[in-house]
Amino acid sequence: MTHDFHEFIIGGVLFAPFVTYAASALAIILVLRPILRLIGFATIFSHVSIAEFSLYVVVLSSLVLLA
Repeated sequence: MTHDFHEFIIGGVLFAPFVTYAASALAIILVLRPILRLIGFATIFSHVSIAEFSLYVVVLSSLVLLA
């Protein structure tokens, strides 16, 4: 099975699809951060930054796998 990857074009510069996925995952995480703060995400983990990065990796990998 072959994939038809579509490059993201800004001003004539072609960006790999992974760049689009990474930016989309960052936008999703930035939207989720206030919600995570409300539910007490920081109190569950001893290293919140590592937990947030792990959540970013999960979202990024989900976007890559679902595309």
